[in-house]
Amino acid sequence: MKRLKIIKNRSDIGAGTRGSDLGIDALEIAAINAGNDFFHRYPYMDIPTHNETIYDKVNNSFAKRINFVAEQCERLAEAVNMVVHQGYFPLILSGDHSSAAGSIAGLKKAYPDQRLGVIWIDAHADLHSPYTTPSGNVHGMPLAAALGFDYADKAVRTLDASTHEGWQSVVQMAGKVPAVAPEDLIYFGLRSTEVHENSVIDDHGIRFYRVAETRHRGLLTCLDEALDQLQDVDHVYITFDVDSLDCDLVSRGTGTPVEKGFDPQEVQTIIAHFMQHKKVAALEVCEINPLLDEKGNRMAETAFGILQSLFSSTD
Repeated sequence: MKRLKIIKNRSDIGAGTRGSDLGIDALEIAAINAGNDFFHRYPYMDIPTHNETIYDKVNNSFAKRINFVAEQCERLAEAVNMVVHQGYFPLILSGDHSSAAGSIAGLKKAYPDQRLGVIWIDAHADLHSPYTTPSGNVHGMPLAAALGFDYADKAVRTLDASTHEGWQSVVQMAGKVPAVAPEDLIYFGLRSTEVHENSVIDDHGIRFYRVAETRHRGLLTCLDEALDQLQDVDHVYITFDVDSLDCDLVSRGTGTPVEKGFDPQEVQTIIAHFMQHKKVAALEVCEINPLLDEKGNRMAETAFGILQSLFSSTD
């Protein structure tokens, strides 16, 4: 594997609950307490944030802070593109999951004429747009942007010009729409979705593996199926939202915890299995919220343990 470069994106303005901006610091504290020099071993860069905008009045409830989220994702996209061209493997550590729109756009900019596959390890589908969202939180929308879906034909509301413009800037960020095709997206751990998202998944035949299926059929069987589905892609982006983990087993240290998720070894196995096949172009970890962790710093410690296991053999 290429040498790592860590991209630190401490933004939480796409979330509904504050605190995921502290997730990177929580990971670093977990490393320090474990006596591990992981964060001193690799070069890194910090992405400037718009977190101060949390004090601003929200102008609409359909895509909260969308214009600032768009700017943040653009910054991240440029960073990912630059790190790839520097010859590094980007390990992206983010606050909330709206960041994925920027990460995917950055990879697409780095490989504009190549096909990108996505492994989305998450309890949630993140397939809403400002036209359909029940919450208005942009961390529930990054995949709709990457897939080029806005659902204007299924809109439950009309958007003002500013919101529409902000959303379109996210959708078009990669330079090509869509950045990812539905058949090149695979979910692991999906278990908390809305009716609209279910219809999108069904309409486009998007493959998803629930936790129960991976245990019933065998995790490696499911992983090999996923690899077979993605055999024609050129690069793979993996995103690990920590709410894919079982909140009762691990911690509720994330903005939207969901029961009956993966255990840490299962997530480590999923990521490691794909990374063995050399097409993985970036890994992102997000949604650690230490302010919500009822077990101290358990969520960050668990996520760091996964990272340590994945990259223990890198120099």
